Amino acid sequence: MVRKNQLLIVGRLCSFLVLLYSLSMLFPILVALFYKEKSGFAFFDTFLIGFAFGGIGWYFTRKTKTQPSTQDGFLIIVLFWLLFSLLSALPFILDDSLDMSLADAMFEGVSGITTTGATVLNNVSSLSKSMLYYRAQLNFIGGLGVIVLAVAILPLLGIGGVKLYQSEMPGPFKEERLTPRLADSAKSLWLVYLLLGAVCSLSFWAAGMSFFDAVCHGISTVSLGGFSTRNESLGYYDNSMIEIVGGIFSVLSAVNFTLYFVALTRRSLKPILRNAEFRFFLLVLAIVVIIIWLELYRSGMYGVKDAFVHGFLMTSSMMTDNGLTTSDYAQWPPHTMLMLLAISFFGGCVGSTCGGIKALRFLILTKQSFSEINQLTHPNAISTIKVGQSAVQERVLHSVWGFFFLYVFFSCFFIWVLNLLGYDLVTSFATVAACINNMGVGYGGTAQGFGDLSAVAKWLMCAAMLMGRLEIYPILILCSKTFWRF
Repeated sequence: MVRKNQLLIVGRLCSFLVLLYSLSMLFPILVALFYKEKSGFAFFDTFLIGFAFGGIGWYFTRKTKTQPSTQDGFLIIVLFWLLFSLLSALPFILDDSLDMSLADAMFEGVSGITTTGATVLNNVSSLSKSMLYYRAQLNFIGGLGVIVLAVAILPLLGIGGVKLYQSEMPGPFKEERLTPRLADSAKSLWLVYLLLGAVCSLSFWAAGMSFFDAVCHGISTVSLGGFSTRNESLGYYDNSMIEIVGGIFSVLSAVNFTLYFVALTRRSLKPILRNAEFRFFLLVLAIVVIIIWLELYRSGMYGVKDAFVHGFLMTSSMMTDNGLTTSDYAQWPPHTMLMLLAISFFGGCVGSTCGGIKALRFLILTKQSFSEINQLTHPNAISTIKVGQSAVQERVLHSVWGFFFLYVFFSCFFIWVLNLLGYDLVTSFATVAACINNMGVGYGGTAQGFGDLSAVAKWLMCAAMLMGRLEIYPILILCSKTFWRF
C-alpha cells in the first residue's frame, strides 16, 4: 500500500507540473499570432499534448492525499526535468521549417531549459520571431525553476511543497527560507526574478536594441541562459553600452536572490554588500576581469577601452555561466579563453540562476584549506571555519567536499568520453565546460556552435547539462540501491 501511495503522489505531482508547464506555450503562440507565423502550430500542438497528458494524469490521481516524502521529492524532480526536457524539445521537432533530428531537438530543448544556452542551430538570426522568443522563454522559466513557481500553488491544492523546494534549490544550505511559509518564499523569489528581468530588458532597449530583441535578451540574461536572437550574440550590435549592460546584469543575476528580497524588505543594500559569499564572488570576478583586460590589450587585439568592455562582458558572462559573447571571441589568445573556460566552473552565488560549483563552496574550500595549513603549523590549535558570522557545520563540509569530488569526476569522465569519440582535448574540455556548467560557450571545434557534434556526443552532453542543472546528487540518489528500498 505504501508503494502504491508513493507512486500515486509522484504521478499526481508530475502530472500537475506538466500541466502547469504546458500553459507556458500560450505565450509563443501569441507571439506567432502577432507576427502571423506558421511556427505557432508547433507550439499549439505542444500545448495540447502537454495539457492532455498532464490533465489525464492529474484526473486519475486527483484523490491522492499522501504528502511527498524526501524520496518522493528527489524522484519527482528528476522525472519532471526529464519530462520538462521532452516537452521543451517538441516545438523544435514539430516545426517543419527547422527539420531537426531528435538528438538536435533534445539538445536545444535541454540546453534552453537548463539555461545552458548552447545551440545546434547554424543560423539563429533566420528563426521566426516566435521561435526566438520561445528559446528565451525556455531560459527564463528554467532559470529559477518551475518547481519554485509550483510550490507557490501546491499549498492551494493541499499538497506540501517543502520536499520539492529543497530538492530543487541549489547549494549546501537548502533548508534556508525567505519567509516562514514556503509558498510565500516561492512568490517572493519570482517577484524579484520578474522585476530584475523587466529592468534588464528596459536597459537593453535603452542601450540601443529593438524592443523585441531587448525582451528576449533581457529574460535570457537574468536567467543566465545566454540564448540570443543573433548568430553573433551581443557582438552583432557592435555597441559598448549593450555589452556593458549584458555584463552588469550577468553579475546582478549571479547574486543570491534571497539577498535581493531581504534588501528590498529592509530598503538597504547592506544585506548584499555584507554577505561573505557575494564579496568573495566580486573579488574573484574583479581579479579575472583585470587579467583578461590586460591580456587582451597586451595581445594588440583592442585598445584600452575595447579590451575592457569585451573582457568585462566575456568574464562576467562566462564566470556566471550566462553565455552571451562578443562576435570574435574565438580569435582571442588561447590562454585567455582557457582561463575563462576554467573560471566557468566557479559560477556565481548559491541561490542564483547560475551553474557551476558556486562561489560559496569555493569559499568554504578555501577557508578549510587555510585552516588545514594552520592546523599543521599549530597541531594543538582549535579552529572553526566560518562564513561571515556563521560557523560551518561538519555535515556541510563533508557535503561540499563530496560535491566537489563528484563534479570534478564527472567533468573528467565526460571529457574523456568526448576525447574517446574523436574530439581533440581542447574541444572536449570546452564542450564539457559549456554543458556541465550550463554556460553554453564553446571553443575549438564547438566555437561556432554545437551542431557538428555527433548524435552520441549530443545525447552525452544532454546528460551533462541535466547533471549540472540538478547538481548531480538527485540523479545519483535515484541510481543508488538504498533509494529503492521501501
